[in-house]
Amino acid sequence: MATAVSTPTDKHDEQHAEAVEAVLQAVLLDPALVVRDECNAREHDTGPDDKLVASVKELGVEEPISVRPRPDGTYGAFKGWRRAQAAQAANASAEQEGRPVRQIKAYVRADLVGRDGWTRFLSLVENEHREAMSERDSLRAQELALIDMNDVDRRTAARALRVGRDAARHAKSAQRLDDAALRRTAAAGMDLEQTAQLAEVNGVRLAENRLMRALRRDQEEGSGGRGHWDQEMALLRAEQAEQEVRDKAVEELKAADIPLLRDVPSYQKDPARPLAQLTTGLGNPLTEDNHRNCPGHSARLDEEHRPVWYCADPNAYGHKTRPQPKKPRTEEDEQRAEERRRVISCNRAWKAAAGPRQDFITRLVRMKTLPEAARVFAQEVVFTLPIFYSTWVDKREFETLARFLGVKEPQNADLTETAMQLPKARLVNALFAVVAAACEHSIREPKTWSNLTARQARYLLLLEALGDGDDGSYRLSEVEQQAVAPHSSDDGA
Repeated sequence: MATAVSTPTDKHDEQHAEAVEAVLQAVLLDPALVVRDECNAREHDTGPDDKLVASVKELGVEEPISVRPRPDGTYGAFKGWRRAQAAQAANASAEQEGRPVRQIKAYVRADLVGRDGWTRFLSLVENEHREAMSERDSLRAQELALIDMNDVDRRTAARALRVGRDAARHAKSAQRLDDAALRRTAAAGMDLEQTAQLAEVNGVRLAENRLMRALRRDQEEGSGGRGHWDQEMALLRAEQAEQEVRDKAVEELKAADIPLLRDVPSYQKDPARPLAQLTTGLGNPLTEDNHRNCPGHSARLDEEHRPVWYCADPNAYGHKTRPQPKKPRTEEDEQRAEERRRVISCNRAWKAAAGPRQDFITRLVRMKTLPEAARVFAQEVVFTLPIFYSTWVDKREFETLARFLGVKEPQNADLTETAMQLPKARLVNALFAVVAAACEHSIREPKTWSNLTARQARYLLLLEALGDGDDGSYRLSEVEQQAVAPHSSDDGA
């Protein structure tokens, strides 16, 4: 049996290891005394990002840094210089923000004084071996960590991560994206909520590209708002909802064993005809009921995804075409068809735009101080009692107002009780909520975009100005911009 023999070299290595282990006892240092060591291997991107600073403000620096003592009484950080700078930044604003001034844990490596080569090597190893977590692992960890916390810890962790109260839910939703998409969202600078929203609508064609463009527009404006993103999300949700209606209609036809005819290109002859153009062999009208047993019984979906009944091949199944003059398709017909498509698209966009607009109004109403322009607008409407306002009062449709005021279950809200409990300081905000609800009622119809009045345009332009003043948190949608364009230079009405 072999016996281990300790050589002088082994003893020297053991003694050195014991000496280093004794040195590696973390002590507390004032971050102000820490500077960058001249042998720190990282020479680019050495500053802390906002995310690291936010974490250190809430939690301090968890992992010790490594420093060498310097002759002037400071300490050179060769590992953890970014963390040290984050601690310095956190302490600089601690008193103003009501946080404690914290020290930083550090390994003080006096044994490395004069050993510049080895110090630089250790710094290199630290940076070379550090590999960032994958985006998916990070999301999963956030989800499980936040779920497992009590409310106090969850609030602290959310501030440290710079995420909202729904972070756990957003992290779970975001994991529906594949790894490549998660890498792209991280590289583009999407926050957790935006990544989750992309996952929500990712089934819509070109959703990622469209949201990336909206994100870049917000970033290029540099105000920190997300007005363009919110408008694009509203459109994508509307398109997704429309696709879900279509998918449901297709499934219902499939369940009834009724074929859905494909669209035939214009250069091919389409043998199918709608039943409205056909009769039986005896000249009687064809309907869904009396055509149901025909082998050619089928359907296409109209623009609102309702079935239009067809016969796939009337000639083969003995039907006759109703006599009717056939008019050649003219350029005017094409223009009418194009205009109809545009109207349908604008109607859908107008309905979608109501979501971001009303979310912004809700934020305005909940502000501590209502913007002056909003106050003046609300007072003017209440004092002049325009027709749209009195019409809304007569209708007594107050659900939107209840939502603006933050009433739970707005569809069943008792606004008498809400009015009695309203603090004096919130009266102006509530007044604006009332006027905004009336304005929203006046523009609720999908075709409003095609004939916007001067007063309706003034309301939308007011919101656009307030959104600009709130760091770009709200932007008019394309269809709203189109609708207000003729009024943009008006002095108001």
